[in-house]
Amino acid sequence: MRQAAHDPVDPEIHVERDYMDFCRAELARMREEVSTALATGAGEGEAVVDKYFNHALRQFRTRMVEELAELDAPLFFGRLDYAPGEIYGSRDGRVHERRSRTRAPDSDRAYLGRRGVRDEEGEPMVIDWRAELARAFYEASHENTMGVRIRRRYGFDGDGVLTAYEDEPLSSQATSRTGGGLLASEIERPRTGPMRDIVATIQPEQMRLVRAPLEHTLCVQGAPGTGKTAVGLHRLAYLLYSKRERLRKEGGVAVIGPNRSFLSYIRDVLPALGEVKVAQITIDELTGSGVAAERVDDPPTARVKGDARMAEVIRRHLWSRIRPPQETVEVQHQHRTWRLSPEEIAEELDAVLTRGPDYGAGRELLAQRLAHLVLRRMERAGNSTTTLHQLCRHRGVARAVRQMWPAVDAARLVFDLLTDRTHLAHAADGVLSPDEQHAILLTPRPRSVKAMTWSSLDLALLDEAAALIERPAKLGHVVIDEAQDLSPMHLRALARRVVGSCTVLGDLAQATSPSAVENWSAVLTHLERPDGQIEELTHGYRVPAQVIDFAARLLPHIAPELQGPASLRHSPGALRITRTTTGEAIAATITACATALGGEGSVGLIAADADIAQLGRALSASGLGHTLLGSDGTDLRAQRLTLTPVSLAKGLEFDTVIVAEPARIADAEHRGLQRLYVALTRAVSALHIVHATPLPEPLAHEPAMVS
Repeated sequence: MRQAAHDPVDPEIHVERDYMDFCRAELARMREEVSTALATGAGEGEAVVDKYFNHALRQFRTRMVEELAELDAPLFFGRLDYAPGEIYGSRDGRVHERRSRTRAPDSDRAYLGRRGVRDEEGEPMVIDWRAELARAFYEASHENTMGVRIRRRYGFDGDGVLTAYEDEPLSSQATSRTGGGLLASEIERPRTGPMRDIVATIQPEQMRLVRAPLEHTLCVQGAPGTGKTAVGLHRLAYLLYSKRERLRKEGGVAVIGPNRSFLSYIRDVLPALGEVKVAQITIDELTGSGVAAERVDDPPTARVKGDARMAEVIRRHLWSRIRPPQETVEVQHQHRTWRLSPEEIAEELDAVLTRGPDYGAGRELLAQRLAHLVLRRMERAGNSTTTLHQLCRHRGVARAVRQMWPAVDAARLVFDLLTDRTHLAHAADGVLSPDEQHAILLTPRPRSVKAMTWSSLDLALLDEAAALIERPAKLGHVVIDEAQDLSPMHLRALARRVVGSCTVLGDLAQATSPSAVENWSAVLTHLERPDGQIEELTHGYRVPAQVIDFAARLLPHIAPELQGPASLRHSPGALRITRTTTGEAIAATITACATALGGEGSVGLIAADADIAQLGRALSASGLGHTLLGSDGTDLRAQRLTLTPVSLAKGLEFDTVIVAEPARIADAEHRGLQRLYVALTRAVSALHIVHATPLPEPLAHEPAMVS
C-alpha cells in the first residue's frame, strides 16, 4: 500500500486540490444553470395542455437547486482507478487531463463524493456515492477487485482542505487488505456539534444494509458505536436516490426519533447527502397532533397503556357512542312531510355498520342512506326539485344522524375513557383486569380536557382514536430510530401510516421504557411486517474497547441474550474512574470537565436528571461555558461542553464523556441499569467516571485506570 504523508509540497496533492476546486466550480455552474431555467421557465410549454408538464418540470428543477447546494464537506472523498477504457473509454482520459491539468492518466478514474458533478460536456467528474459504480469503493477486495486497480482515500484538515492521500492496490498479487491510516483517522476524528455522514467510512457489512432493496423491511440491532443510526440514514438517502418517484407517489418518507434533542443531533446528515426535504419528527409529534407530552407515566400505568389490548378498549369505547333510532325522522319539503320510521332507520344503520367504515366516514354514509330513502319517495311522488346533497344536510336528517352517530373528538374520547370509571369498566370488560383498569384510571379527575396533562403513551391512545375516526396520511418508507423503547401502541401508530417498508434501528440493551417490546420479532409483528429481516451489527467502530468492555459488564443484568460488540479501537487512557468524597464530588466533576475541554472535540457531562440543575449552577460558577440539553432540540454547536440529562442521552455521541455518579442514574428508575448503559457508551474517545457513591454492583470491580 502506498501512502503519502501530509506533505504540502507533494505535487499530487496540488493536482487533487486543483481538481477539487474545478469540481466546486462545475457544481456552482450546474446550480446556476438550473436556477436560471427555474426563474425564466426555459423549456416550459405555453399551451394549456402543458400545465402538468410545466408543474412537474418546476418541481424537478426546485429539487435540483436544493440538491446542488454548496457543501461544507469536501466534494469527493475517494477515487477508483481502473484499466484504460474500463469505465468511460479514452475520452475520459482527455477530459481528466484537461480538467486536472496533469498528464494523461494511464487508467480511467472515478471520483466518489456526496454529489454527482458533471462538466459542461456532460462527462462525470464526481460520482454520487449511491451510484452503482460506487459500490466498488466499499466492496472491492483483493479476492474480488471488481475491476479496480487502486482505491484511493483522501485526508482533510479541519477546514476541509485536502492534505493527504492513501493508495491501496487491489491487484491479485496483494495478500490482504490491511485498511489504512486515513480510514482509521477519519473514523476517530474528533467532532463538535451534530452527527456527520459516514460516506467515506462505510464498511462492507454496513453498505450491504444501506443498499437493501426498498421492498425489504430491515430491523437492525446494533450495540453502541456500530453505526446503526448512520446505516438507517444512509439507507434512506440511497432509497431516495434509487426509488425517488415511487416513494413520492406513496406519500414520501420520514425519520422518526425519540425526542427533539436526538433529531437535532442527526439533522445535518441527510442534507449533507443531498436530501434536504425529509421530515424528521418525534414519535410524540407524529401521534400528538399538536398536543404535547408533559407527563411521564409510572411503570405499572405505562405497561398497560402501551399494551396492544388498549386498541380494543379504544375501539369499544368509540363505537359504544352509536345509538339505535328512538323516533321517526321527518323531512319537510314544499309543504309536504316525508317520514322515516325507526325500523327503517335501524335497517340503514345496520347496513352501514356491516360495511365497517371509519367512524367519520360512517356518519357521512348514514346521512347519505337516509337522504336517499327520502329522495326515492319524493321521486315516486313526482317531486324531484331537490338533490341528495341538499337532503343530507336537511336539519331532520342531520339531527337524526347526530343522535344516532354523534361526532367525536379523539382527545375528548380518550379523556372520558381515562377519567370515568364506568366508561373504562364497560370498554375494558374482559380485556383488562380490574387492577389494570385501576392502573390507568386518572384520579383525581382533571377538570376538563384542556386541563389534562398528557403522557407520550396517552398520545398513542389519541392517535389510535383519531385513526378510527379518520385514516391518517400514508408514507412510503420510515426510518424508526431508538425503536427498542416504543410500545406496541406506538408501533401500531407507525404501522397504519406506512404503505411500504421500514428501517427499524435500535439496541435492546438500551431499552429504558417500561412499555417497551421485549424483542425485535415482536416489534416487527406490531408493525405488521412479521417477515422483516433482522440484522445485527457487532463490530464497534466508534467506542474504544476499554469503554465498551467496561459498559458490557451490565449486559448480563439488562440483556443477557446479547453479546457486547467487538470494538476495533483500542485507545490508551480511554477509561478513567475517579473516586471522591460526597463533599468533593461536584468539584471533582467540574475539574474533569475543565480537563476534557483542554483537549479536542465535544464534551458531554451526563448525570441523573435530578442532578442537572446543581451541576449547571456549578459549571456557571466555574466559568465553564456549556449548553444545557433540552427536549426542544438544543443546538449542539453552541458550546463544546453539553450538560446532558441521562434521559436525553440516547443516540448521542461525544468525543469525551464525563458520567457523574453512576449509582444515582441506576437507582433513579425501574430500568436504571439500562439507562446507565446508555450513559457509559456515549464516548468515542474517552470516558471519565466521577463518583462518591459506590458503583453499582456489576461495575464494582474497577479496572486499572482509577484515580
